[in-house]
Amino acid sequence: VLGYQYLIVPKVAPPPRPQEQAAPRAAERSAEKRPIEPGPEQAPVKPAADYTIDTPLYTAVINGRGGVLRSFTLKKYRTSIAKDAGPVELVGMKAIREMPLLFSWGIEPGRALVPEMAPEKHDDRSLTLAARMPSGLVIRKVYEFDPASYLFTLRVEVENPTASPLQGAPYLALPGRIHKTTTRNTYLFSGPAVLVNDEVEQIKPDKLLKKGEQTLSGKVTWLAFEDTYFMTGVVPEDITSGSVRVRAASADQVSLLLYAPAKILQPGGKLSYRFKVYCGPKDIDILKKADHQLARIVDFGWFGPVARPVLALLKLINRAVHNYGVAIILLTVLIKAVFWPITNKGMKSMKQMQKLGPKIAKIKEKYKDDKERQNQEMMRLYQTYKINPLGGCMPMIIQIPVFFALYRVLMQAIELRHAPFCLWITDLSAPERLDVGFHIPWLGGLPLLTILMGATMYLQQKMTPSNAGGNSEMTKYMKFLPVFFTFLFINFASGLVLYFLVNNVLSIAQQYFINRAKD
Repeated sequence: VLGYQYLIVPKVAPPPRPQEQAAPRAAERSAEKRPIEPGPEQAPVKPAADYTIDTPLYTAVINGRGGVLRSFTLKKYRTSIAKDAGPVELVGMKAIREMPLLFSWGIEPGRALVPEMAPEKHDDRSLTLAARMPSGLVIRKVYEFDPASYLFTLRVEVENPTASPLQGAPYLALPGRIHKTTTRNTYLFSGPAVLVNDEVEQIKPDKLLKKGEQTLSGKVTWLAFEDTYFMTGVVPEDITSGSVRVRAASADQVSLLLYAPAKILQPGGKLSYRFKVYCGPKDIDILKKADHQLARIVDFGWFGPVARPVLALLKLINRAVHNYGVAIILLTVLIKAVFWPITNKGMKSMKQMQKLGPKIAKIKEKYKDDKERQNQEMMRLYQTYKINPLGGCMPMIIQIPVFFALYRVLMQAIELRHAPFCLWITDLSAPERLDVGFHIPWLGGLPLLTILMGATMYLQQKMTPSNAGGNSEMTKYMKFLPVFFTFLFINFASGLVLYFLVNNVLSIAQQYFINRAKD
């Protein structure tokens, strides 16, 4: 019954919290003002005009209703490796209120009237739209695009041409939708992220859905919506202190709302807000060039300090060989060569421990009722033969940071997205499948590379010396590891599987020479 309630019954989202007031009560009493009233929801009207900005990197479409970003397609990235695949679309929402960069002043975008904005200027690199609100307030949105960058500028000017002071706070909405197109994306974060008070906060939508919303306040460097390979982010340049409210409408639809403290806008007064907007790939080099600490959105976890140099080295090798599959193989060989002396020592230690297996078994049998004496005798045995019992484990422990760093790099580096290797491996960021002429249930094709990886892991395990005096039950369980890892890796990126396969082959060769070496 509990399982049915937890797994089957659909979750009901909690009711939304009351809207926060944009301005403090004290500020309302500080001056006479004409309140900004929300306009009534408009009846259906004819679609507003679209304004297109075309650059070598992308095509941006801005809609006249609200001056929102209706579409943003990346010309250098396709949705799949199919020949007829279209460019990657970073917006893709249908409703105006769900589109990025909806701005309002005084009233939250969800309650405010979305105005029809008239064009004042439109050319190949810029667009200016303006609208007068029912309160008399004039809002002008100025877009400026750089054809050589995924970063563009949005400047919003707010003017009060009326005879009364107006009070309000700036609001900028950044909604987004979570797309998990492949199984591998479930292992990586996808959703809203905010750099606030110099800390990157990733808000998981499933947890957000349970509590309705979350507010982050302080110095907001940027707010963004990201998936594995792309992001849409906003950098507020004029807002030194603000808040970001994150709200989940559903499990796959989340909205970010940036706002700042309210101000009084006197008659004839003007306010200006400047934002940088990034819509593009999560490529570290491109993000570093864009600045504003946007590169911090590429998260390699705890092993980031190791992962970033590893990625830089992988890209350097690729510049020489022009094939990321070959680059992965050469990088694996290089890493193996660096750790070869340490691994060698560990394998020799395991071989010596294997020889002591019968002696260790006798000590355990003789002193099975006296653990303290048993440990003393075993330590004496190790000292006599000058063996470090941890010698076989230490090389593995030392390599763990490099292993996990490379794991994260191969799982999420956009450089591997749609990068071909050879034969049937046409996308190193996707699971590999060999077409065998018929459909295999749940798999489609044959994961040949993954099967080879599991086979080499089994062979390596058979060649590795084992301690005969060790835990026999543990030895039995270890035999299932190759099978477990084979099933685990079936839906992993083929680039990651390739690394494991090559590493296993090199380890087998190393173990072969050690086993043949004379004592």
